[in-house]
This record gives sequence, structure tokens and C-alpha cells, in this order.
Amino acid sequence: MKIIYYSFFAIFSFSIATKAQTLEEAKIWYKQKNFSLAKPVFEKELQAKPTDPSLNLWYGASLYETGGDVDVAVSHLKVAAQKSLPDASLYLGDIYTQKYLFTQALAEYDRYAKLKRMDKEAINVANARKTKVDNCLQLVRRTEDIQIIDSTVVDKDSFLSAYKLSPTSGKLATFSELFDTKQKVDAAAYLNEKRTKIYYSRMAQDSIFKLYTMEKVLDQFGNEKQVSPTNFGLKGDENYPFVLTDGVTLYFAAKDEDSMGGYDLFVTRYNLAKDSYLVPERLNMPFNSIYNDYMLVIDEEKGVGWFASDRFQPEGKVCVYTFIPNNQVKSLENESIDYLASRARILSIKDSWKTGANYAQLIALAKKNAEMKTEKKADFTFVINDNSVYHYLKDFRSKNAQEAFSQMKELEKSLDQKTNDLEQKRLKYSKSDAETKRQMTQEILTLENETESLDTRLETLAIQVRNLENKKIGN
Repeated sequence: MKIIYYSFFAIFSFSIATKAQTLEEAKIWYKQKNFSLAKPVFEKELQAKPTDPSLNLWYGASLYETGGDVDVAVSHLKVAAQKSLPDASLYLGDIYTQKYLFTQALAEYDRYAKLKRMDKEAINVANARKTKVDNCLQLVRRTEDIQIIDSTVVDKDSFLSAYKLSPTSGKLATFSELFDTKQKVDAAAYLNEKRTKIYYSRMAQDSIFKLYTMEKVLDQFGNEKQVSPTNFGLKGDENYPFVLTDGVTLYFAAKDEDSMGGYDLFVTRYNLAKDSYLVPERLNMPFNSIYNDYMLVIDEEKGVGWFASDRFQPEGKVCVYTFIPNNQVKSLENESIDYLASRARILSIKDSWKTGANYAQLIALAKKNAEMKTEKKADFTFVINDNSVYHYLKDFRSKNAQEAFSQMKELEKSLDQKTNDLEQKRLKYSKSDAETKRQMTQEILTLENETESLDTRLETLAIQVRNLENKKIGN
């Protein structure tokens, strides 16, 4: 009986020791920011001690850091904050900031600073976060009254497919598509309607993405220029360019030390007098947020615009919003900071809709792939008289005129061939020695006579064609 008792006691003691050791390991993982390993241990411990403030802090923080349910994380962090654990208030401040609950975030950062008042580094952390939140509050009060009529979540790698531009608005492409390379570059490009100018982003020598432009010369793009040699006064990457049909207004996204999030959206205009762009303006909320916002495009033919954002999206996904562009910037008029924050965050796109408005047709138009209007290329251009110019054989009313014209076109081909042959021989003649020149002289003279004869015959046929056709049509 004693043997059984001692065996049970040994097993029980071992399990307690293992449990204690596991919790200690979880604390070490937590300090090392290995939250995924620590989280299940804290979760299990909480089942036995649901009101323990430290466990609530550790579990709430681990849940938040591993992308778990934020609301559940908040409920646990609140338990820890009530017991004056400083890190709980810091985490709550960060979560409230991400939820656009800026006044609550400030209160939590103040509480954190108060609890850490003897720690200068912690005070600096709190002050930096408070400064960012204060800036966000100012931006929220300037939130633009914009109607966002639709949204769609897509893969970031192919998000440009959500932009259904009219041909008159140009074309969007990735860097890889534009330069036909298999190298994956997280950069975008814009081609104007006539496909004569491109704007794109690429990495410069200082390892920062910058905006460049090239123009088409003959059939190739060249003469690369940096859009702004001073980088618009910004410190980080520039990307995602788009130019309105006026050729002057440029939208782009950039990272900067003053950015709300990662990428912020900007607009600038080209100054023809100074041959440079004006100082760019950072767009208001809701276009910008404390997350990455980029690729703002306006289709003036459809009367809609799009912009992308990774706000509240999982890794690898972005939300593309469709909106109705304002002719002028119009700020929301509302005293409620909560309402303004909700609109700035785009908590619900329907909050931006006008009373009684029906956007169904506009949404359908925005989603429609515009058909490219291709003009049929003329077969030829032949003047019949002052009022008639033909481009196709079917244009002829006189059968005889049509046959004469076909004969004329065959002679043109023969003339082109002989003219080209003559030019080649003349070129060879100019580079040859005296003996070769003597041998080639007769060939060149013969070709010159033949081309002259063909040219005369063509002139005669052209007159004949016009006379036959004019007689038929009564001129």
C-alpha cells in the first residue's frame, strides 16, 4: 500500500514540476517575442487562473501578436490594465489606435507613461505614440466627404486587375509587364492614352524606389528621366503613379518619415513654366490611413475612381475601393469625432452614400471591361476629286476604274522594288573601285530608265482612274 502511495505522490510531484517548468519556458519565449510558442501555454494556465493579471497580459499580448481575435485580446488586456500592469495599457493603446479609437488610445498611453514615470525610455515610447495619435486626430477632423460606392478584396500580387479603366484613361501595368521581365518587382507603371509616355517606379542606386518617365521616339521608349530629381522632398519609396488626362495632374504613393502608415497617397501638378512638379499634397482620410494606401486612379470617362489599401486585411490581400471623385475637396461637417473616425476608417462604405442614391448602374459601369475602339486601317489613300478620297477597292463605283487602279497598285510594287534595288546599287557603287564601278554603270543606267518609265506609266494610270471614276459618279 505504501508503494502505491509513494508512486502516486511521485507522479503528482513530477506533473507539477513539469507544469511549472513549462510556464517558465513560456515566460522566456514571451520575452524573446516568440509569441506563437508561448500562447498555448498561457491559454492553458488561464483556465486554472482566469483572473490572474499577468497571465491575462501575457495571453492577450501573445494573441494580438500572432494575429488572433483582437477583441478577445482586448478583454484579457483590460483585466491586466485594471491591475496597473503598464504593458497592458501600451498594448491597448496600440490596438485602439488601429481601430481609430484615438481618444481611448491617448488615455491608455497616458496611463502607461504614468505607471512608467521613472523610466525615460518608456516615457519616450509613450510620447512618440501620443504624437502619432494627435496627428491622426487632426487628420480625422479633415476627413473628406467622399462617396465610396464599392469595395473588393483581392490578392496584392494581382490587384491591378480590379481597375477597369476606359481606354481614354490610359493603361496600368506592373513593372514586370511593362519591361517584359520575369523578375518580380513590387512596382507599378502607367501608360497614357496614346501610349506615347510612361510613368513607372524602379529601384535607384540608393536602393530606394523612385518615379521615372520615358517618351516614345519612333517605335521605342527612351530618354529616361526622374520625375522629380529632388524626390518631391520625400525620404522614402515612391511608387504607383497615375496621370489624369490633362497630362499635368500626377497621383502617386510614397513612404516618408511623416507618413500616416506605410505608403501614403499624394497629388502634385506639373508646372510648365518651371518644367518641374509642384510640392505634392498628402491626400486626406479616408484615402490615407495608418496602413498602406496606394494606386489612386480616376477614370474621367466613367466618372469613378479606385484606390487600394491593406487596412484591416490579412497578409497578401488588399481592398480596392471604388469612389466618386469630387470636383473640389469637401470636408465632412460633423462634430462627432467617433463618426468622423468611422468615415475615415471606412468602417462601412454605405455610411458615405447619399440619402436615396442608387449606385447600381455606376457600380456596374465601374466593373465593366471597356472595349478598345480600334479604327480599321485604310488600305490606301487615293484622291478622286476635291470631294472624294478613297481608301478601299469597294469604294470604286466604276469597274473599269477599279481594274485600272489594281493595275496601278501592281506597278507601284514593281516601282518600289526597282527603286530599292537602284538605291542599293548606288550605295555599292560609291564604295567600289574603278573597275567595279565601270561594270556597274550600265546596270544602274538601265534601272534608272526602268524606274523613270514606270513612274510615267503610273502618272498616266492615275489620271485614267480618276477620269473613269469621275465619269461614273457624274463629276
